[in-house]
Parts: sequence; C-alpha cells; structure tokens
Amino acid sequence: MKSMRTVIPGLPVQLVVSHEISLSMYMRLRYEPSDPYAVRAAFTLDDSDEAVEWIIGRDLLIEGLKGPVGEGDVRLWPAGERDRGSVYIVLKPPDGVALLEAPEQDLKKFLQETEAHVPTGSESEHIDSDALLRHLLAKG
Repeated sequence: MKSMRTVIPGLPVQLVVSHEISLSMYMRLRYEPSDPYAVRAAFTLDDSDEAVEWIIGRDLLIEGLKGPVGEGDVRLWPAGERDRGSVYIVLKPPDGVALLEAPEQDLKKFLQETEAHVPTGSESEHIDSDALLRHLLAKG
C-alpha cells in the first residue's frame, strides 16, 4: 500500500461577482488516501483565517477538467476559452451561489499527485472497512 500522505497545495482562485468584478481567494485542497473518493476544499479570503470547507468527489474534479459535470450543490466545467486555462466551480450553499475560477494546471497537478497515491479504480482497496464498521457501530 502506498504512503498515507495527505496532498495539500494552495491555489489562488477568483470569486466571480460579475463580468467586471472578482475577488481573490485561496483554495486549499486536501486528499487523504484513507478517504479515497473525497477531496476537501477549504476556501478563505486572502486576509482571513476562517475557512469554508466543501467535500468534492475526486472523480467530479477529474471529469470537470474535460467538460461540464455535477448536479445539485457542486458543478464544474472548463472555461470556454482554451487559452484561459481555468476551470469554473459552482458551489450552492443553502443561502446563495458562489462561482469560482480556478487555475486548470494547478488542479491537474493536484489530481496527478492524488493519482500517485491512489490510482483511479483502486479506491476501494484503500478503505479500512473494519474501522468504518467500528465507527458506524459506535455511533449506534
């Protein structure tokens, strides 16, 4: 089994307010091979320590680099202009909608690192089903 290392890059993103206005933000992505299907994305303003965390399926991020994906609370698609090198991420919390523009190359690099730890298709081999069962039974 590969190292249980967590991958944590920091990516600059833009919160798109309108065609003319966007705010700079920071997106921290965390991938833990012990939870191989999920990527945790924490969003902060440049001058804020408070983070808003979302859990996004790793497969959704992978597919979102190729074309439009997602339903409900999380949607992704590559920017229409290929030279722009961005991916749009829409997050729909209960009280609004956030449109984020993230750098495509940084997302690709992050996903390649996760792939080095847990190749796509082998996720189920990295789940400790005994620990999961103990956790579920403890919650009763």
